[in-house]
This record gives sequence, structure tokens and C-alpha cells, in this order.
Amino acid sequence: MQRKWWKEGIVYQIYPWSFYDSDGDGIGDIRGIIGKLDYLAELGVGIVWLNPVYKSPNDDNGYDISDYQAIMDEFGTLADWEELLAGLHRRGIRLIMDLVINHTSDEHRWFIESRAAKDNSYRGYYIWRPGRDGKAPNNWRSFFSTSVWDYDAKTGEYYLHLYSPRMPDLNWENPALRQEMYTMMTWWLAKGVDGFRLDSANTISKVPSLPDAREDSPKYVRGREFFTNGPRMHEYFREMNAQVFSRYDAMTVGECSSADTEEALRMVGDDRGELSMIHFFEHDEVDWGAGGAWDIVSWKLTDLKRILSRWQTELHGRGWSGLFWENHDLPRSVSRYGDDREYREESAKLLITCLLTLQGTPYIYQGQEIGMTNIKFDRITDYRDIDTLNYYADEIAGGSDPAQIMANIHYRGRDNARTPMQWDASPNAGFTAGTPWLAVNPNYLEINVAVQRRDPDSVLNYYKRMIRLRKANAVLVYGDYTLLAADDEQVYAYLRRLEDKTVLVVLNFSRDPAVFNPPDNIDGGKTLLLANYVVPASEPSGAMSLRPYEARVYEIVE
Repeated sequence: MQRKWWKEGIVYQIYPWSFYDSDGDGIGDIRGIIGKLDYLAELGVGIVWLNPVYKSPNDDNGYDISDYQAIMDEFGTLADWEELLAGLHRRGIRLIMDLVINHTSDEHRWFIESRAAKDNSYRGYYIWRPGRDGKAPNNWRSFFSTSVWDYDAKTGEYYLHLYSPRMPDLNWENPALRQEMYTMMTWWLAKGVDGFRLDSANTISKVPSLPDAREDSPKYVRGREFFTNGPRMHEYFREMNAQVFSRYDAMTVGECSSADTEEALRMVGDDRGELSMIHFFEHDEVDWGAGGAWDIVSWKLTDLKRILSRWQTELHGRGWSGLFWENHDLPRSVSRYGDDREYREESAKLLITCLLTLQGTPYIYQGQEIGMTNIKFDRITDYRDIDTLNYYADEIAGGSDPAQIMANIHYRGRDNARTPMQWDASPNAGFTAGTPWLAVNPNYLEINVAVQRRDPDSVLNYYKRMIRLRKANAVLVYGDYTLLAADDEQVYAYLRRLEDKTVLVVLNFSRDPAVFNPPDNIDGGKTLLLANYVVPASEPSGAMSLRPYEARVYEIVE
């Protein structure tokens, strides 16, 4: 297996809106990030993923880009960004930018020209179609709970948008558009950025005929088989890599919902010349029902283990993936996979133990390292996320129970991860001297960086120890993987092996005590490397008795 810096690095994701506000306007900014660079170095991460900071009217918090080569006014200036990059590099931390390649803002100059006239030279930069019998060209649904089509009266046609109507999809079939994108990517790499996270990467190719989806398909996923993993996607990735990425020592990670391991290997296989890795979402869908993300069902550990194990074994030695429990679009992991009340600290520590002992590049989302939890606003007006607001309006219009809608939002809504970073117990959690753009979680008085820095047994300090352990043990990066006790609904246990080194990981994913029986061939000679509870110095051999959300990592002495 080829060794690469982006395989060995640990990524910290920064959502600028909510990280740290330096000027008191209630919105996080680049200078705020600069002020926290020593914190990142102290944590031990080696790569920062920066969510979009490009110029944008903010219909979707920066994912609607109006100028790819300028910085959003609320976040600062290009000079601020250059100072951020230099400060990261001085500390040995690389920077990857979040790059939106599926769509732009409707305020981007390309789209302004495109909608001006049917014969405009930029018309083909976007996907336009005439209506069908006075209606939209097809019945697809957007990721944001609406039709994917919006009618433009000036030219009498509809344009396609997989997200908000203010985020029109780019037409990657157009070679001129592709060259514009490659020129822009090269511009950023030449400025010193270390790579890109490609937003909605596997939606850039659509089935050209744009056929109707079946009417009986669930409304929140309708049409996705025609606009994910499309027929020319790999061609575009190979061209992108040949013309841009391969000319730099760049890391690329594609956001690829709906990708299975077979599809992933076509994107990240060592012989493919496409992407460094992808973010897969199959494990994220473990609590999805047939109706999609808002159709919430209970999840089973055996399902989670089956999914993660398949990705571990099928990509080993052939390709690479990113690993994550949470990000800016997902609920807080301790509220979803753990217990955010009685066992918040234990389950937060268990989750990072799992993440950093699997193969793949681990991603830590801001606040995850202190065990931040979901937020439960009582009123829909307290939410800011466009997806959440559209879902609420759609369900209310359909006659759904408001209490159930709010319960779903409390569990799944994207604002769960977007409440401001909890730095200390001062007003607004030390995030801003002004009024925060999104309200702070009230539990910041107990859950914050300042408190945890002082506590040697805190979630934050456990993260630091776990990061050091990962860095010091190549077996946790490159070793093969063997699942143990596959049918156990409480314990997730596995082996990692590389050359003459073997590591055993044992995780009790439940709030109840559990028992794990190690295989006979590893029972006996083992050295405890890290645990989230105090483990007796001399453990009895045989079955392990595990406390709620207990995590242990052992080196096996052959």
C-alpha cells in the first residue's frame, strides 16, 4: 500500500460561521480562525478542512458561490485567508478548501449571463429545458424538499437545481464550463492550498434524457438514481485529475452519497487516476427509513458493523476513504450513536476510539472533540438551515403532526451541528461579543473548551491522547482489519494487523454492561494502550466485563 500524507493525517473540519467571531458581528470569520490556530496545533490535527469562504449571498451558508476567487465579506478578505494559510503551514497543518462543483449561486456572473437569453454564450453552462405540458420537465425532487426545476419567465424555460432554486446546477457536459472550473482549481492550488473537498461530487453527471422517476418512489429521494453516479462522472474525475490535481501534491475527497464500495473503488482505486478518497454515507443511513433521511428508524449495531466492515475490507490495499461520525450536515454523533446525557463523556470517547482505530483518513468536526450535543429549539423560527425550514413547511402543508416534525428536526436537523463552538462559560460561550447568528446551546456552561482543558480526564484530553496513539502506530493507519463477534448487538470488536504488530479494539456500544470473549489465540498476552475507563493493572484472562460505553485498545503480544 502506498503511503501518503493524506492517509496519515487527521482532519479537523471548521465551519467558519460558528467557529469564532473576531469582530463582534455574531458571525465567525477567518481572523477568528487565525486566533485559534494554536488550539488546533495543541489538539494534534494535521489537516484543516475549511467549509466554503467564497463570496456568496448565503442562501445556503456559502454553498451558493457567486465568485470562486473572492472571499465572503462576512468572513474577511483574501489577505486574511493568505494569513490563515501561512499560519497553518507554519504549524505543520495543511489546508483543504471546500469546493462546490455541482452548482453556483444564481448571482454568479455565469448564471446572470445564462438566463439573459437562449443564445447567450453562457447558456450552456447550466441545464435548461422547456416545460412539458405546462409543467416542469420531470418529477425529480431536490435535496431541499422541492422540485428540482424553477421556471424563468424571461426565456420561458426551466433550469435545474438539485438544491435551492438559488443554486442552479452547472452543466458539466459543456467543455468550456469544465475548463473554467479547472482554471479556478489551479488558481487555488497555485496559491498554496493543499487540496479540496469536492461538495456533492457524484451529482455532476446526470442521465442526459432526464427521465421521470417512478411516482411511487419516496418523495424525499425521488429521481436520485438519475442524478447520482451518472454516466460521465468518472470521465470528469479523470480529466479533472489529469489537468489539475496530478500536477500538485494535492489531496482530494469527494462527497459521495449513494456510493457503495464498488462505485467507490472506481473513484479512488489506486489505478484509476480520479480522487484520493471519498466520504461514503452508507453508515450515515443506518437510521434512515425507506422515505430517506427524514424517515427516522432505530438502528442496530450489527447493521453498523456490517457496513463499516465491508468498507474496511473491500477497500484495503485497493483504495482509500474518509472516516467521520459527524459534519456540518449531520446531527452530533454523541446524541445519535451515543448517550448525550448520563454517558456523554464515555460515549464521546468511545466514538473517537472507534474512528481513530479504523482504516481511512479520520475527520473530526469542530466541537466533536468536547462532546457537543444536539440542540432542541422549541420554535421553528429559531432554526436557520434552509433544508430544515423547507422540510417543516412541506410537512405542515401535507398535514403532518407539528410535534412529530419538530421531534424529527431535533434528531436530524443540520443546525444541530451548526450552533456556535463552545469555548468557555462566558456569554455566548465565548464565541462572540455580539448576538450570534444562531443561538448557542444552553449546555455550554458545562460543556466547553476552557473547562475541559483543565480536566485531565475530559473528552478533549482523551481526544489528544487518542490522536497521539494513532500517529504513533502505523498499524492503525495501514493495517488490515478483522471483525470479531459479528452478531453481538452490544460489542464492536476488531483486530488491526500490520507486519508483526496486532491491535485489538473492544467497544461496548450500549448503556448496559456487556461481556466480550476474546478469541483463544489472542487471550493472554496483551498490553493496554488506551481506555476510557480505569482498567485494573492486572486483568483476569478470559471474558472481558465492559461497563457502559467502555472502549479499550490493546496491543497483542504474540
